[in-house]
Amino acid sequence: MEARTTSENGSAPKGNENQQQPEDGSQDRVLAGNPPENDASGKRKAGVLPLEVGTRVMCRWRDGKFHPVKVIERRKIPCGVPSDYEYYVHYTEYNRRLDEWVKLEQLDLDSVETDVDEKVEDKATSLKMTRHQKRKIDETHVERKCDLKHPPGDEIYRNGTLSMFEVDGKKNKVYGQNLCYLAKLFLDHKTLYYDVDLFLFYVLCECDDRGCHMVGYFSKEKHSEESYNLACILTLPPYQRKGYGKFLIAFSYELSKKEGKVGTPERPLSDLGLVSYRGYWTRVLLDILKKHKGNISIKELSDMTAIKAEDILTTLQGLDLIQYRKGQHVICADPKVLDRHLKAAGRGGLEVDVSKLIWTPYKEQG
Repeated sequence: MEARTTSENGSAPKGNENQQQPEDGSQDRVLAGNPPENDASGKRKAGVLPLEVGTRVMCRWRDGKFHPVKVIERRKIPCGVPSDYEYYVHYTEYNRRLDEWVKLEQLDLDSVETDVDEKVEDKATSLKMTRHQKRKIDETHVERKCDLKHPPGDEIYRNGTLSMFEVDGKKNKVYGQNLCYLAKLFLDHKTLYYDVDLFLFYVLCECDDRGCHMVGYFSKEKHSEESYNLACILTLPPYQRKGYGKFLIAFSYELSKKEGKVGTPERPLSDLGLVSYRGYWTRVLLDILKKHKGNISIKELSDMTAIKAEDILTTLQGLDLIQYRKGQHVICADPKVLDRHLKAAGRGGLEVDVSKLIWTPYKEQG
């Protein structure tokens, strides 16, 4: 009865104080040690390390928040213990340009999800193959050598070591599909893979004594009701920052001039695509405004450059070169302001020599 008696404030009676304290100090050891659930969590985390390629987990990004990622690659830390790795991850919510190497402490191991689908191939390849099966595969395998030295199509431009080939997606369907698959490796928003019959592909190549080597391409619809002169554009990574992307954009507008109509890229534009086009539009328009004497209208600029009037208007408005005076919009082209904007736009890249372009628009090809 006395053991169950408590005082008014809920504390144990003094007579039982000695009974509540174990003599061997076992209570002190329980408080000092880790709780059982923390031990279990630590063992579980150790069981998933190192993380396998294909694992999905939450990762702390530069904004301090956790975002879902997928492990693309892993490598050992040179100065760490043998079990220390860092991981190359792809943020599934963002563009692949944000992929990066992260350290283990940035990952929330409690959120680990292993992507078992990627391990199916490993299991299949781990099966042993008998000598008879291997010999049968070797006998039926026919080695084919590709004799093509250039893309399958018509060469419409040659200037020094640069060549441009026009490839019809209907006549060369497999080649067009493979171009699309290649672009998908580097462009997250790329969606067209198989329906290439309605498109023309313009493949830019560097030429030498071994043949023509592709550095990039752009595609366009054969018949576009929206006046699109470019659907997809790609410069392969080894050839980037050499002016080829700007060259491809300029080339698409030269084709529009040959067709006698204005053009615009297919919407929506990616973030990098918008930057590239804004730079091209700025350089072309400001060069004309700098050299032109007297008044000039948006329609006249569009006719001279084959740039759509809406694109000209948004570009000049972004540069604060259009003002509203006496009930109408006018272009204010101060030479000093033009020079400042031209300098900010950067260099123009490789120029298209129109005299080297030999091309007939698709609708006139019979």
